[in-house]
Amino acid sequence: MRVNKLITSLFILLSTLISKTLSAQDWAQLKFYQKKNALLDLPKPGEKRVVFYGNSITQHWEEVSPDFFPENGYIDRGISGQTTPQMLIRFRQDVIDLKPAVMVLLAGTNDLAGNTGPSTLKMITDNIFSMAELAQVHQIKVILSSILPVYDYPWKKGVYPSQKIEELNKTIKNYCKKHKLIYLDYYTPMVDQRKGLKKDLSEDGVHPNKKGYQVMEPLVKKAIAKALIN
Repeated sequence: MRVNKLITSLFILLSTLISKTLSAQDWAQLKFYQKKNALLDLPKPGEKRVVFYGNSITQHWEEVSPDFFPENGYIDRGISGQTTPQMLIRFRQDVIDLKPAVMVLLAGTNDLAGNTGPSTLKMITDNIFSMAELAQVHQIKVILSSILPVYDYPWKKGVYPSQKIEELNKTIKNYCKKHKLIYLDYYTPMVDQRKGLKKDLSEDGVHPNKKGYQVMEPLVKKAIAKALIN
């Protein structure tokens, strides 16, 4: 009887370890959009496809403001919790292979929160700029978004990333200016006196609510229109 219980316990432990190992093998979550990508046809002649790429702020956009993406023909490829190294790994299948005319990249805040381990500011911008350069090689117009203001992360208390966010945004803006890319400033209209996200624009201080996305939507539409003209 004890032997049977021991075997059962070992089987459960082994199954758990295998499950965790398989999950770790898809660290970048390449499977997340594989089915959707397979069902997506290539752009029709004259179609100017736009892909939004990023983390939960991008993923939840489609959920909180469901009409925005289908009404404008935009494609959402955000994954909650992701950091820039994960995004860089899945960049080819979730952006390049979709053949967009424009990519809107919003990334970096989860790196500051340490979601996949410690990151320096240079590590973050290296990944962001690598994605921008990959896009340009494939004739994709690039829009680099500012990181949204955050006073502190509810899942990682005590980080207080506001100064680092300001530094990252400055670096991203300067890179865009140097390389003639479009810098999309969400930060300025959304920041409060504490250098966090305005309370009426978010429920948790990190993710925009409906009102927050309503601030962002005309800004990104204007940036996309500019990208398509250039």
